[in-house]
Amino acid sequence: MNPNQAARTRVRLRYGKLGRIRFTSHRDVARIWERSLRRTGLPVAQTEGFSPRAKLHFGLALATGYESDAEYLDVDFKGDDVTVDEVLDALVSTLPDGIAATGGAVLAPGAMSLQQAVTSCDWDIELLDVTAGDLAQWVDRVLNATTLMITRERKGKQITDDLAPQVCALEVGEPTSRGVRLLATLGTQPRAARPSEVLAAFESVYRPILIRRTRQWIEQDGARLEPLEVGAAPAQHTLVGVQ
Repeated sequence: MNPNQAARTRVRLRYGKLGRIRFTSHRDVARIWERSLRRTGLPVAQTEGFSPRAKLHFGLALATGYESDAEYLDVDFKGDDVTVDEVLDALVSTLPDGIAATGGAVLAPGAMSLQQAVTSCDWDIELLDVTAGDLAQWVDRVLNATTLMITRERKGKQITDDLAPQVCALEVGEPTSRGVRLLATLGTQPRAARPSEVLAAFESVYRPILIRRTRQWIEQDGARLEPLEVGAAPAQHTLVGVQ
């Protein structure tokens, strides 16, 4: 059989990135996953060519310094008998402190990629030295704004975008020992809105001490679904660890 036509299993994994490892870049996290999967001994599929690499497909990049409870990647395995339980069990001893696989699903053939499918993310933002009252006024102003124009640099060019359509929800959360929590749902299409960009609205001076992505969402048939629920193969025990 042609190796390109050999049976493959694609597993979608959810993982957290917490603590000091949040200062690790997206590229370095990708290297951590390659190394950790290699150490499991599982039959991870490889790219072709002179320098083969593990076939990994990552979702939306997380900014360096942000934490997350809900990062995702798709991993291609050789054969059709790899199970989610087997993958999750093997990763327990190979992933470093701060990164932990918390769920998985075997994907059906043709499932949409994470980059294309995710439409919004939930964020938990702890702001320093701000009162709930002042933050509530700012939230009302942002939610009622017709436009929220920002300038981004892309490929050496200055591009102006309107963030207003990307601000799906904002809510003042509970106070903390250092300030107040801000809960946000921000869109990802056509370009993902970052919490730091929204916090700069109206030249605010709010200082985030911790930003954590808590959920990612895919809209399908009018419902918001977690990425492990979308495109899963209709097989028994395909979903593991879904919260």
